[in-house]
Amino acid sequence: MCGVVGVYAPGHDVARLAFFALYALQHRGQESAGIAVADGATIVCHRDMGLLSGIFDEDVLTRLRGYIAVGHTRYSTTGSSVVVNAQPLLERAAFGDVTLAHNGNLTNTDDLRGTLSAATVLQATSDSEVLAKAIVQAPGDDLVAKIRYTMGRAEGAYSSVMSTEKALFAFRDPWGVRPLCYGRNPGGGYVFASESCALATIGAHFIRELEPGEIMWVDGDGLHCEKIAQPKPQALCMFEYIYFARPDSLLDNRSIYMARLEMGRQLAREYPVDADVVMAVPDSAIPGGIGYAEEARLPYVEGLIKNRYIGRTFISPDQGMRNRGVQLKFNPIVENLKGRRVVVVDDSIVRGTTTPRIVKLLRDAGAREIHVRITSPPIIDPCYLGVDMATHEELIAANFTVDEIREKIGADTLGYLSKEGLLTAVKRKRGEMCLGCLTGEYPETYVARPSAAMTAR
Repeated sequence: MCGVVGVYAPGHDVARLAFFALYALQHRGQESAGIAVADGATIVCHRDMGLLSGIFDEDVLTRLRGYIAVGHTRYSTTGSSVVVNAQPLLERAAFGDVTLAHNGNLTNTDDLRGTLSAATVLQATSDSEVLAKAIVQAPGDDLVAKIRYTMGRAEGAYSSVMSTEKALFAFRDPWGVRPLCYGRNPGGGYVFASESCALATIGAHFIRELEPGEIMWVDGDGLHCEKIAQPKPQALCMFEYIYFARPDSLLDNRSIYMARLEMGRQLAREYPVDADVVMAVPDSAIPGGIGYAEEARLPYVEGLIKNRYIGRTFISPDQGMRNRGVQLKFNPIVENLKGRRVVVVDDSIVRGTTTPRIVKLLRDAGAREIHVRITSPPIIDPCYLGVDMATHEELIAANFTVDEIREKIGADTLGYLSKEGLLTAVKRKRGEMCLGCLTGEYPETYVARPSAAMTAR
């Protein structure tokens, strides 16, 4: 996951633009965040652990003066969750300072580390720092040449923004695993972001997504782009559609909301059931729940209210509260559940620890039958490309049959959307997506299992 933002807008308060764009991307990471600003001569960076609202205030934003900004909100997959791994990363180079924000996971971090000079000191423990130093040390007369050279050697997922004191760069790996788009700032300049919702938040006009393997940069001469020479098999992560992306974003000109709505409709066609009402587990499953209800011609109701700020506190609950588990996060609406046969739509079951608690919560609220429907196929393999999902041993669908899972979660019936139904819903071909966690088959250019460096969490 992670969210990245890049702003090039002379004459504008770019730190504030980056701040609000990152706010729209905070669903992609809540562990740390940062903004680096360049003014043509220097780069100043402010980053810390926690949420944006706790890291930035008026005083901090006022001190970040310049016309180029690079922002990042982090969800850790490689490298521990400590401030030294917070981004953007600032690198001092002989040709000047550069700053990098990276979304994704490299699969050949060890190989890239081996290309660095013997004098290189790694301060962080993330693959992002290796990527930044590899670019800085790469051969080439300018940063575009250095990025191009590194893209020819880096493997895995990297949708990134990078800046010098005078120019902003954005580049996306040749497989296109993670999203990255750009748009025009209404007052002049350009904005790059992980998702189009960030552009909409600050009033920028969405133009398009960067193509896999594309480099774009903005400087005093305007906007430039270049496509690297060697195209790769397309491998956009399917979980961007299922869970990661915000529903108001566009991905390949496909509305995330409409794709999830269609997942629910397709699921109702594949797994109909006699029931009284349909509900969804908030929030990402709500469009799928509405789609299921529409196709099944059943009433859609709110069955659970999400305690939206529970997950935003650093105060740990006491043991008694921990024992109540899911009740910290959800409260049932008894009047919509009592005595009814309920279809519960959710986006996925990963370890299988939360779903049984939700089922029990609904039964305790009086639901007579509970039919669980999942808008993704079973997750049977870990992700090595930017999602800290679980190990193979922890994935419930990798170790148990659907009926065994149904019994473990306590549902009356259980149905997963098929892989074919999922592809139909998102209007993509199988060869255009990475379905590795659903099939165990990853794009051939990726390693099938992580290197030792990638196992450090």
